[in-house]
Amino acid sequence: MPSTQHLLLKQLLTAATPALASSRPRLAHVRLAAEFGALLQFIPWNVFLEDVDLDGMAAEWIRPAHADESRVLLYLHGGGYVLGSLNTHRGLIGSLAQRCGLPAFTIDYRKAPEYPFPAALEDALLAYRWLRAEGYPAENIIVAGDSAGGGLALALTLALREAGEALPAAVMGLSPWTDLVLPEKVLREVCEQETQLLEALQIRDWGTHYAGNTPLTHPLVSPGQAELRGLPPLLIQLSDAEVLCDDGLGFVEKARRAGVPVTLQSYQGLVHWWHLFWRVLPEARQALDDAAGFVRGVWAAQAAAADAVRRAGQRVGRNTAASARLRAHG
Repeated sequence: MPSTQHLLLKQLLTAATPALASSRPRLAHVRLAAEFGALLQFIPWNVFLEDVDLDGMAAEWIRPAHADESRVLLYLHGGGYVLGSLNTHRGLIGSLAQRCGLPAFTIDYRKAPEYPFPAALEDALLAYRWLRAEGYPAENIIVAGDSAGGGLALALTLALREAGEALPAAVMGLSPWTDLVLPEKVLREVCEQETQLLEALQIRDWGTHYAGNTPLTHPLVSPGQAELRGLPPLLIQLSDAEVLCDDGLGFVEKARRAGVPVTLQSYQGLVHWWHLFWRVLPEARQALDDAAGFVRGVWAAQAAAADAVRRAGQRVGRNTAASARLRAHG
C-alpha cells in the first residue's frame, strides 16, 4: 500500500488538475513552473557539482564523495522531450549517483518543439562519445533516464548498436516512455486521475512536438517499436498505477523475446513522477536503492565473467605446458 506521503502527493496533484484543465497552460508556463519547482530539489549532502561546456551544450558532473571515478552514470532527464533541465533533476540524479557510488554526467539536451527529433538523440550521442573520448570504456558506462529520458537512453543504445559502436554496460529506465503512440485506450481506469492531469497538460502534443516530421512509430523515436536484439542488460522500473505501465510491460516482454537480459522492478499504486520526490516518498528512495542494487549486480557480473576468462586462460596455459612436456619426453 502506498505511503501516507504518497497519498498526500496524489491528492495535491488531483486538486491541481481542474485548474490546469480549465486554463490549458502554455508550454512556456509549464517549463517555468518546473524550474520553480526545482528550487525544492536540494542536492544530497556530500555530492559536488562541476559545470561542463560540451560543444556549446550545458552539461554537469554530479560527483558523490568517494565515488568510483573509473566508472560513470550517464543520466538523461525526463520531461516529455519538451521540458526539464539540469536544475529539475539535479537532486534525483545526485541521490541515485550517491547510492550507486558513481559520478554522474548529465546534459541539458535540446527540447522540442524548438528542436525536434533527432536533436535530443544527437546530444545524447555527443555526451556518450565525449565520455568515451575522456577515457571511459563502454563497459564502465551505465546509461539511465526517467520517463522521456528513459526512452532517450534506450534510443541512444539502439543508435549505437546500429552504428556498430560499443554499447554501455547496462541501461536503466525509470518509468521509461517507450512508445510515443498513445492510443486512447492506453489511459487505463486504474490511473484515471493521473490521466486527467496529463491530458490537462496536453501530453499528447508533447510526443508530436518531439517527433516533428518523423513518424511516431520510428524506432529511435519510440524504442518500443524497434528490433531489440543485442542490447545490454536492462533495468525497467514501473508502477502499476501510471499511464506508461502497459507500454513499459510490453517493451519488457518484447526485449525478453529478443534475448535481452531484462530486470523488471515493479511497484504498486504510485504516480508516474514518484522518483522525483525521493526526499519525501519512501517508495522513491526504495526504487533508487533497488536501481543501485542492479548496478552492483552489473559490476559483479562483469567481475565474474573476467574471472572465468582468467581461469580458462590459466587452464589453457597449464594444458599447453603439459602437452609440451609430453612431446619433450616422447
